[in-house]
Amino acid sequence: MLAVVVLPHTMKAQRGGDALYMLLHLTQSSKVASLGGNQVGLPASDLSMLLHNPGLLDSAFSKQVSLSYVPYLADISYGYGGGALHFSKVGTFALGFSHIGYGEMTAADESGVITGTFTAGETMIQASYSRMLYGRIRAGISVKPVISRIESYDSWGIAGDMGVFYTDSSGLFTAGLVLRNFGRQITSYGQAEVESLPADLQAGLSFKPAHAPFRISLTAQDLLSGSLDYELNDDEGSDIRRDYDKASDLEKVLRHFTLGLEFMPSQNFYVAGGVNPRRRIDMKTQSKASTVGYTWGFGFRVYKFHFSYASGRYHLAGTSNHFTISTNLSSF
Repeated sequence: MLAVVVLPHTMKAQRGGDALYMLLHLTQSSKVASLGGNQVGLPASDLSMLLHNPGLLDSAFSKQVSLSYVPYLADISYGYGGGALHFSKVGTFALGFSHIGYGEMTAADESGVITGTFTAGETMIQASYSRMLYGRIRAGISVKPVISRIESYDSWGIAGDMGVFYTDSSGLFTAGLVLRNFGRQITSYGQAEVESLPADLQAGLSFKPAHAPFRISLTAQDLLSGSLDYELNDDEGSDIRRDYDKASDLEKVLRHFTLGLEFMPSQNFYVAGGVNPRRRIDMKTQSKASTVGYTWGFGFRVYKFHFSYASGRYHLAGTSNHFTISTNLSSF
């Protein structure tokens, strides 16, 4: 019912940079963060990956609990917690909770006189359900109410994800297709106009060669947006366009993709790396790119707990660190 109500309002191309409720677009899973920040065709290892594709949810997650924490840039931090249960002949359900805090900021009046401080943040609840459709194709849906508060202004809305996930008979090839974050605001900040959320159609796949400890993953994103350029204002208030028009056709195509590579010598350990071309192009400086857009991480199992860590270079001035821990309560 949710899809019928909100989907017609979101099926339009969105210009890069336009978004509401940034919590919906952040990477919670350390595994995904290490592989470029977004993968929808990769087999899931923890529940926070469901925020990329609810079709990843299966019965193996029953009684799993997962926690993630990200000390982001500046004083911003966010995290996720979730659990799942499977019911025979019904399907698998998951419930998650996510919050981002933007830290304490200085408040000032129109003349610039400081009047104190204020805070801002967003909170989201994620309710997911999945079941096998037929053969090796599994489908899932997530409903995500979100509330945002900036100083004394509140807004809340509802978003949804619909996704499918396919695994071949060997388990070496997987693929996913998902429509993420379709929905709209229910109430806006103050007297602002209520807006639709920018839906994102994504497709991804992963492949592990037989008898080789490697897996390659690739995801195409923003498939509803033909152009990912955006406009900025210079110091005089004039609109200026990022160097998108000067980019080659290949560079414009690469902005839609995220690439990841894993090395898995055992089931209890992995090392991963990735590249996000769009992030690299958008966030590099004119004089230097360095490692902007590249990510890396690792994961390991100790006793009955899985730990993973990732580092993502978003800009020359800042790097984010991602931490995830998960376990299955049925193993105790």
